[in-house]
Amino acid sequence: MKIQVWSDVMCPFCYIGKKNMEAAVAKLPFKDEIEIEWKSYQLDPTLDKNTAGISINTYLSQKKGLPVDKIKEMQQNIVEIGNKAGIQFNQENAVVVNTNTAHRLIHFAQENGKGSEMEEALFKAHFTDEKNVADVTELANLAASVGLDKVKAEEVLHSEAYDYEVNQDIMDAKNMGISGVPFFVLNNKYAVSGAQPSEVFEEALFQTYNETQAISNSRDSGSCCSVDGGCH
Repeated sequence: MKIQVWSDVMCPFCYIGKKNMEAAVAKLPFKDEIEIEWKSYQLDPTLDKNTAGISINTYLSQKKGLPVDKIKEMQQNIVEIGNKAGIQFNQENAVVVNTNTAHRLIHFAQENGKGSEMEEALFKAHFTDEKNVADVTELANLAASVGLDKVKAEEVLHSEAYDYEVNQDIMDAKNMGISGVPFFVLNNKYAVSGAQPSEVFEEALFQTYNETQAISNSRDSGSCCSVDGGCH
């Protein structure tokens, strides 16, 4: 079965949602049958392609129209939730960037069987290690760290490769009415919105899998008539 995940590298709840989903998948007896496909989503595509040059708290204060003190309270809440998911958030010094290039790298990694590893490396780089995930040199090093060809990654990053795929993901999200991330689609049938606890993911995955198996068994064993007129 397939899990499609719309997320943004600069979204802390996307990181938490990823961890919770993976914790749920690890418990499933059919975990080896699950394919995860990462989809691009940009919370703020208007940001400069390199860096906004401001602190994350100032940026969020301006974007949300809230005082910095309130933003700091929200950030502390995220830190506490992140701790429970096994994430060390260092939000205070996160580098505010446009994530388009990072999303193109994720598509490149996914095409080479390293989508989840690349997603994890980018989240950690942004939220824990305070790296600039729009910097091409930094991104190429991250690609190499998950086992991708660094030279090929650099070629991708210095081009417009996977621009179409990124834009298509964003358009698909718009057409589906997705207005926030993370957003998980299970077998093109069920949706899980937000960084839900792992138990919620586990229940949803079991339900989707069981229904898929029931449909498959019905197709395999049910009586039918074929185009040649034979019925059995």
